[in-house]
Amino acid sequence: MLVVIKCGGSTMEQLSAAFYETIAQLQRSGEQLVLVHGGGPMINEVLEKLEIPPRFIEGLRYTCEATMNVVEMVLGGSINKQLVRRLLQAGSRAWGLSGVDGGLITARQTDKPLGLVGEIERVDTSLLLNLLKQGFLPVVAPLGVAADGSQVYNINADVAAGAVAAALGASKLLMITDVPGILVPSGGSQVLKESADAQEIEEMIAGGIISGGMIPKVRSALAALEQGVEEVVICRGTPEELRGIFAGKPVGTSLRRSRQEHATTLKGESV
Repeated sequence: MLVVIKCGGSTMEQLSAAFYETIAQLQRSGEQLVLVHGGGPMINEVLEKLEIPPRFIEGLRYTCEATMNVVEMVLGGSINKQLVRRLLQAGSRAWGLSGVDGGLITARQTDKPLGLVGEIERVDTSLLLNLLKQGFLPVVAPLGVAADGSQVYNINADVAAGAVAAALGASKLLMITDVPGILVPSGGSQVLKESADAQEIEEMIAGGIISGGMIPKVRSALAALEQGVEEVVICRGTPEELRGIFAGKPVGTSLRRSRQEHATTLKGESV
């Protein structure tokens, strides 16, 4: 089974040695894994040291040229190599790279007022597939590059993970967060919503139940589903949850296409 795992920057500091050991065990058992990571908090720390104020619009980072330099340095450098080292220590065969390397992620500048933020045009899976074939676990920093190589772009890690999962035809996309999944109000408290489809997600966004940084996360999840990924799971990514997911047990919030969408896809494929 080919699975793409996305780790947010806010969760990486909380991941224990057991997380990396579980990933290594899954890899040794024959699972094909690709890890896509974020790094927002670490980027903010460096920006603060350089006295560059971070700016966000609807949960997405505005990226000026000075910020882009920091983003490229932190995501493609320190964070990526830190993750690779942790995986190597756990016994995994990991290979770090960014979306710039080999033109892995081709992007253009977004039309939204976000500066040097890229919208993905193409994911070239050849490098990832070669690494997987050779027994490596690719660790991907979410950077994109213009088709002519003239500009590097900051890519939202959720968007990058969704695009990579779709391009690889992954069975699952795991989005690891600092919450157990999508939480919904119930009886004066919040409870975990174990599953949802596209219509329910849109209703929760419209009702304000899903907000802030969770919006691009679920939007990316829905885009991945539309492009053929079978299931997206939003969860904490504890060792128990990871083993449960690969054992077919319900974990976190499972997002799937609605039955109608699935039927439409199958009808389209049969023509």
